Amino acid sequence: MPVHILRRTQIVPARLEACWDFFSDPRNLTRITPPALDFRVCGEQPPRVYAGMMLTYRVRPLLGVPVTWVTEITHVEAPHRFVDEQRIGPYAIWHHEHFFTALDDGRTEVRDLVHYVLPFGVLGDLVHPWLVAPQLERIFAFREKAVTEHFGGHPLSATP
Repeated sequence: MPVHILRRTQIVPARLEACWDFFSDPRNLTRITPPALDFRVCGEQPPRVYAGMMLTYRVRPLLGVPVTWVTEITHVEAPHRFVDEQRIGPYAIWHHEHFFTALDDGRTEVRDLVHYVLPFGVLGDLVHPWLVAPQLERIFAFREKAVTEHFGGHPLSATP
């Protein structure tokens, strides 16, 4: 069961505080998730993440099959970092770190580091390169575009 790693970096044309306000508000998840996933938040969501917070969603990640995804926010270091970890959902392990760094020119570097393990052992890993990895790339590409549109400006991204 290999641990897969996804890294994304986006330079957002907004100050650190504005980026933090946007990304730490779980109600914005619907705005940055592709419509094809039919992402639905279950229950009320507070305006800011906090350590210990549990979030429940319904999503259709593969082949239109609905899945309940429960995430716990395990760490919050406002306005620089928060971590979400899947408790119930489509992955065997999902650990997503969000980093926010103010740049000297008033923009913000938003960096994601995701460690994940697929379910179903060898079978899950066989479908990773042609099904899971491309879908995650599409999801994060959509997010980048949605964030750029929200904050205005041109996409200024770099993936290390």
